[in-house]
Amino acid sequence: MAKFDIIAATGCPTGIAHTFMAKEALEKAAAERGLTIKVETHGQVGVENELTKSEITGAKAVVVAADKDVQAERFAGKPMVSVGVSKALSVEAAGKLIDRALAAKGDSTVAAAADVEDEVEEKESIGHVIYKHLMNGVSHMLVFVVAGGVLTAVSFLWGITSFDSTASDYNSFAAMLKIIGGIAMNLMVPVLSAYIAESIGKRPALVPGFVAGMIAIQGLPVNAETGMIDAGGAGVGFGFLGGIVGGFLAGYVILLLEKVFAGLPKNLDGLKAIFLYPLFSTAIVGLVMLGISGPMAAINTAMMDFLKGLSASGAVVLGLAIGCMCAFDMGGPVNKAAYVTGTAMLTEALAAGVGTDTYNFGTNFMAAVSAACIVPPLITTFAVVVGKKYFSQEDHDAGIVNLILGCTHITEGAIPFMTKNIWPVMPIMMLGSSIASILTIMFNVHDPAPHGGFLVLPVVENGPLWVLAILIGAVVGGILFVAFKKYDFEKNQKAAPVAKPVEASKAAAVEAPKAEAADFVKVENVFVAEDFASRDEALSFVSNQAVKAGIASDADAVMNAFLAREAEGTTGMMEGFAIPHAKSDAITEAAVIVVKDESGVTGWDTMDGAPVNVAIALLIPGAQAGTTHLKILSKVAEALMDEDFRATVKGSTDAAKIAKTINARLV
Repeated sequence: MAKFDIIAATGCPTGIAHTFMAKEALEKAAAERGLTIKVETHGQVGVENELTKSEITGAKAVVVAADKDVQAERFAGKPMVSVGVSKALSVEAAGKLIDRALAAKGDSTVAAAADVEDEVEEKESIGHVIYKHLMNGVSHMLVFVVAGGVLTAVSFLWGITSFDSTASDYNSFAAMLKIIGGIAMNLMVPVLSAYIAESIGKRPALVPGFVAGMIAIQGLPVNAETGMIDAGGAGVGFGFLGGIVGGFLAGYVILLLEKVFAGLPKNLDGLKAIFLYPLFSTAIVGLVMLGISGPMAAINTAMMDFLKGLSASGAVVLGLAIGCMCAFDMGGPVNKAAYVTGTAMLTEALAAGVGTDTYNFGTNFMAAVSAACIVPPLITTFAVVVGKKYFSQEDHDAGIVNLILGCTHITEGAIPFMTKNIWPVMPIMMLGSSIASILTIMFNVHDPAPHGGFLVLPVVENGPLWVLAILIGAVVGGILFVAFKKYDFEKNQKAAPVAKPVEASKAAAVEAPKAEAADFVKVENVFVAEDFASRDEALSFVSNQAVKAGIASDADAVMNAFLAREAEGTTGMMEGFAIPHAKSDAITEAAVIVVKDESGVTGWDTMDGAPVNVAIALLIPGAQAGTTHLKILSKVAEALMDEDFRATVKGSTDAAKIAKTINARLV
């Protein structure tokens, strides 16, 4: 059985793009570090490349990059980093996660999976934990929405009222398609609620989760004549917001019941699973959901009224809001909020029936959301074709692929372009999406299908105008993107005469024989008896020493580079070590400076909360950011996993011995 240095699990809400982008980034980052890796993906088709028990046992560390439940409890006691999937979409970001995982400390004494899961979640932010549970529900819900919505939309091909047996355009096959589509759409809220609950409380939470979702659909039944609660009466549903509330309620009720019944004898575990949990959780969740049905219905109505109010303010206001939300993070939580709102309004629209105000508003809103999601990938396609010379071959290839992704309503393909230059690429994407949304609303386009991109054009009312709106948004955004890349390209060209000799000499240094690498850390750059009051004082000392040693030309620029890196995430590791690193054009040669403070530098955020005694500072010229930087950083990170290395460096006061020890690991 093959063994891997790193194992990983990735998963995004839709399971379409982010999941596999993170997988590719992790694999490339591991390859750069000379590490073997296996990445398990939790996509829309299920779990692929599944990790075995022996592979988990044999791995050095684990990276979890997911916004849904990936059963992290399997990795009990392994050194692990757990983040959202958006934190692993670039090779550089994925590399940092691998380095963190290798530097993390496992706990082989952890026995219970539940305890491990709690421990993992405590290390995550509360916001990410909530988002992960929510997205687990959304990912399971979306397939019902897409299947149901598209089937319902297809039924309209026989006529707008072809499902109605009293209408002149009635068609029995169309009626059956609408029935099937309607059933799938009606399952949207119960599935959302159930799988939010399942993410929190595992399988026992499915029962109360489904019940909570059904109550969210129907509300509290009341007899119209008596005004009293009546199982045969009618209620006012409170939509997907109620499903979200019900899902979290069901999940945490199960966790509460687990604590309540924890004292029961072990031989009653079967009784708990099949009788006690479903009975008590369903009763508690059901009563609470019925009790809050009034306020929740009012909130749901108020939200819909607010959106309709935006529409009353004009197409520009509503379209701008939709476009900015969809393009802000392109598949992330803000994008999903806009999309789920659109599908919820579409559900109400289809239920209200063709020709009603609710139908017209909901399908127009959905068309605007779809347009905003389609535009960003098409912007990149336009840009790499028109401004080909300003893009790398890798970007050009990705932009061409984005033509297919965009046309099928998959926004995530534009993410790599944005992450390289958030400013001004993000505003450009938001502007292009907003233009498409505004024009879609103004052109009175109606889309009865919640997904599919141009594949559902046959059922889109005013489809040609919809395509025109999208193309205008894509072209405007594409022109601005090309203008930015042209400016950036020309700026770099002007700097090329100065940068090229430096870049060439540094590239030669990277490929130098191993014998030269043996002197990479110079004895005179090891300082063993320092006393720093803070992290910033230590970094300032390193910056000034770099200038004195001829490694850098501007101490302030180096200091700013150190601080910028710390702002992205602490470089403090564990057991008194830190590996600060600065990438700057002010640095003229790659080097390592080591500082030791026996009393410890406080205020440096470390993984175990301990003060820093040894800082191994990496200084990298800007031209070598993706080469030397990654190689040195990975080797230092690997070295810190070695207990003998840590003991030697931390315990020695001999600068020559410390330099020799570190150099031996950089060869």
